[in-house]
Amino acid sequence: MQTTAPTKVIYDTDPGVDDAMALYYALAHPAIEVVGITTTFGNVTVAQAATNALYLTAIAQRDIPVTQGIAAPWGKHGEAPPDHIHGADGLGNLPSRLPTRNRLDPRSSAQFIVDMARAHPGEITLVAVGPLGNLALALALEPALPTLLREVVLMGGTVLEPGNVSPVAEANIWNDPHAADRVFTAGWKLTMVGLDVTHRLILPVALFKRIAEQQRHPATDALLHAVGFYANFYSGLYPHVAQVHGCFGHDVLAFLVLTHPHLFGTETGRVRVAVDGLAQGQTMLRRKRIDYPQAGWDDNVGDTTVCMQVQADACREAIEQTLLGPWLTR
Repeated sequence: MQTTAPTKVIYDTDPGVDDAMALYYALAHPAIEVVGITTTFGNVTVAQAATNALYLTAIAQRDIPVTQGIAAPWGKHGEAPPDHIHGADGLGNLPSRLPTRNRLDPRSSAQFIVDMARAHPGEITLVAVGPLGNLALALALEPALPTLLREVVLMGGTVLEPGNVSPVAEANIWNDPHAADRVFTAGWKLTMVGLDVTHRLILPVALFKRIAEQQRHPATDALLHAVGFYANFYSGLYPHVAQVHGCFGHDVLAFLVLTHPHLFGTETGRVRVAVDGLAQGQTMLRRKRIDYPQAGWDDNVGDTTVCMQVQADACREAIEQTLLGPWLTR
């Protein structure tokens, strides 16, 4: 039984298949109240990200403010969206879409974040699962933002696990490394959920088929289609994923950290991001208390809590139980 008020969350996202999975987990879980969705470029263009956020909320019959955010990185050349991973539309190339009527909130994503943080000081958690330009811009608009938000949880980066866009870099951080370094050094309560844990969680298509069959709803039908496309990519890349015909549960783990923190093992230290060169996008965690001669590793900025271990089976069970719960109306 839910005995405390749900956590207010702004979801900063670039939907994206795993973004959609995470959104529906958040909408389904009674401990989370999604009070806004801010969109960014990444898996798709920012315009498509906003379109997808509007569509996913509409078919789930939720009226949640959606804003459109930044369209390109802060300090590097933008990359084409990875159509081969998420589909040209970001949702596995849905064969059709139901008509919807919801419209964008006219504010920019950064302004929405600032407005909500000012209106609800100390109450809002920001969960970011794409490139971090909206957060960096919000910091520029409101330097006191780290004291106004409750905390920030981001899906991105890696410490020990090999990267997915270079040997050392994860895609969200690599897509906008300058913004990411600004976010990691802003001084707020920050948790990083990166490839060290997301590559441990494989979600089979069969799980989403079971959910769609029991829920019988346009939202779960769309999610099943999208996950099938996504799983085909990952199953073609990783033999151990192909064994279960599934995909990694990247973004949804950023919400599992909120609802099931006991399922994660963490380390704490200062994180910096390499902004150029062969290591561009690398997230470097200071793991030992060494007096490094290089500037940038001093203690004047707060540490990041970095997820390094995860109980994957328990997370998979929590995702299934939550999405099978009574969160959709027909």
